[in-house]
Amino acid sequence: MSAQKHNSDIWKGSLFIIMAACCYGMLGTFVKLAYQDGYGTAEVTISQFSIGFIVLLILTVFSKKATLFVNEKAVNKSRKSYIKLIISGTSLGFTSIFYYMAVRYIPVSLGIVLLIQAVWMSLVLEMLQKRKRPEIYKITAVCIIIFGTILATDVLHQYNQINWKGVGWGILAAISYTATMYSSNHIEVGFPTLKRSFLMVSGGLITVLLTFCVSLVNGFSFEIFFNWGILIALFGTILPPIFFSKGMPLIGIGLGAIFTSLEIPVSILFAHFLLDEYVSFSQWIGVCLVLVAAMLKNRNT
Repeated sequence: MSAQKHNSDIWKGSLFIIMAACCYGMLGTFVKLAYQDGYGTAEVTISQFSIGFIVLLILTVFSKKATLFVNEKAVNKSRKSYIKLIISGTSLGFTSIFYYMAVRYIPVSLGIVLLIQAVWMSLVLEMLQKRKRPEIYKITAVCIIIFGTILATDVLHQYNQINWKGVGWGILAAISYTATMYSSNHIEVGFPTLKRSFLMVSGGLITVLLTFCVSLVNGFSFEIFFNWGILIALFGTILPPIFFSKGMPLIGIGLGAIFTSLEIPVSILFAHFLLDEYVSFSQWIGVCLVLVAAMLKNRNT
């Protein structure tokens, strides 16, 4: 591969990942606006995953690789593989449920900072999995993330004003997001991307349906499917998997993780301009520290 083509692929892949990060960054604001229109978490999550499921099903069926594995020797294991991917997709559903519950009680800017704690949680998971201490620069990155989070959440000045129920949901969302990242990078990676995304979203749909099954027969507003549901599904379960599938092979996981962290400033900017959420200068410093730490953590990958 020529250097020119390699650089072109890097730029192209980076653009795809940046677009995926922007999609995820917008979500919290759209959900908050849906809440303001009177919809609940059940309606938001069910509409998001239902619409995403239908669209990804159509795309998968019409994909040329819909019935193929990258490694065709794995065909006889397809049933177990399907089950693995559907089960791993439950973390997608829990991430959305926990994150959307968090932004019911706390600002979107705080919710996204809590969600991105998955950056250091994934490092802890990696340490437990490999049973060895991580490199010093990764430990340093974790310390910077924690310090940056303290500044970004403004916890020292607003301790008595913070809704700790929302913080709890945010931490749960980060834990679930960590599981999602692990699944995305380790579970049945030989599958075609569209089919893999469809199966994981299927697991997410099952999760939200089981969680909110009572809500479906108790005052559920199906109107959300025709307004906020379409928008949230588009930016939450349809576009990001496609952008990631296009971008990650071109730039790799390490650089991809750095660009993914851009969802923090995108989320905060959207919340500021559409929801009038105030963000202080010290909070922006905290956000910048988290971004720098994400780059430090992935510097050699």
